[in-house]
Amino acid sequence: MMVKLFFFIFLFHLTFIRSKTKHYKMKIITVQAPVNIAVIKYWGKKDENLIIPLNDSISGTLSMDHLCATTSIAFSNEFDSNRMWLNGVEVKIDDNKRLVRCIENVRKLAESTVGWPSNHYIRICSRNNFPTAAGLASSAAGYACLCYALCKLFEINDPYIISSLARLGSGSACRSIYGGIVRWIAGYDHQTSIARQVITENEWPEIRIFVCVVSDHRKDTSSTSGMQLSCQTSSLIKYRAENVVPDHCDQIQKAINERNFDKFAEITMKDSNQFHAICQDTYPPIRYMNDTSWSIVNLIHFINHSFGHNVACYTFDAGPNACIYCLDNHAPILIKSIRRMYQKNDGTELEIKGITYQTDQIVIDQKINDYIDSRKQNAEDLKYIISTRLGSGPKILTNQFDSNCLLLDNGLPKN
Repeated sequence: MMVKLFFFIFLFHLTFIRSKTKHYKMKIITVQAPVNIAVIKYWGKKDENLIIPLNDSISGTLSMDHLCATTSIAFSNEFDSNRMWLNGVEVKIDDNKRLVRCIENVRKLAESTVGWPSNHYIRICSRNNFPTAAGLASSAAGYACLCYALCKLFEINDPYIISSLARLGSGSACRSIYGGIVRWIAGYDHQTSIARQVITENEWPEIRIFVCVVSDHRKDTSSTSGMQLSCQTSSLIKYRAENVVPDHCDQIQKAINERNFDKFAEITMKDSNQFHAICQDTYPPIRYMNDTSWSIVNLIHFINHSFGHNVACYTFDAGPNACIYCLDNHAPILIKSIRRMYQKNDGTELEIKGITYQTDQIVIDQKINDYIDSRKQNAEDLKYIISTRLGSGPKILTNQFDSNCLLLDNGLPKN
């Protein structure tokens, strides 16, 4: 009798495990995820392992029509190992602790849902359509894309879970899981440090963003290294996190809810300035902005002064590239002013990628013209402008090996 009972229990357990674990020869997914540009900066961590920030941060998610990361992930028992390619170059997964951590956390979740058979491996191919590591939040888009794709592949759909997993790869990545304007709540542990959407991209559709690409080369000091050094040496960083950022977050969120661009712009510029002051207070000092960056800062302030209120604002992440926020009615004059400032001697105008504007009939105020003429910059110092708007969070492109997929059906990259 006992033998029969044991046999019955064994069969039940085996049937339960098999029903819980899906066996698949091949699964494939391709996802796009957006870049986000912070208006209230994240700089410094109170937990390096879990990537818990010192303070809240707020960002705008940029349209994937113009800036995005694309990732394809294949999962199969025909593969003999996990492999990954980033922008055409194979990277060793085991050498990247954050990458390993993201994959292992998804594996644990998958094992409790649809299953992750031990004889199955993944192949990952990812690429960005913008300069990597030049202060354009490439790691944020990349890890948001990776974690969103992995989670969707294994039917993990809770956005808070996806956001917290993305944070383990790159802090800012948690904000790229949502569209519109997003606030990352600093929290105190893995469960409480999550991003929440403030407004969707359709609730303030007039916002336009210009990314002025000053440099598309790798920066001298990575964000991770810079944050660690600032936390170790800056006497201002703790004061900023405890006394300034909470007020900045509350003020700018109020401005967003009221669609008060003048106040939104003021807080954005003040917070960017203070972030870079922290970098200067770091020992040795970190200098992300260069002379071209400062010429854009000065131009924006002069234009705002000429209008009598803020019609545009700048913000700089950890790099020299300026990100300019404005409303659509002022976009043409800003584009024309920047182009004039960096116009070549032969009259060739700066390239605009993305949303274009007809500026032939736009008349620039004479005071602004005189300012630009007296401070003409080297045309080669500003490479191009990416013109975009607020956009949505990540999206699935395909579950097939088709033209959108970056992988071949043998698990190798197409190119």
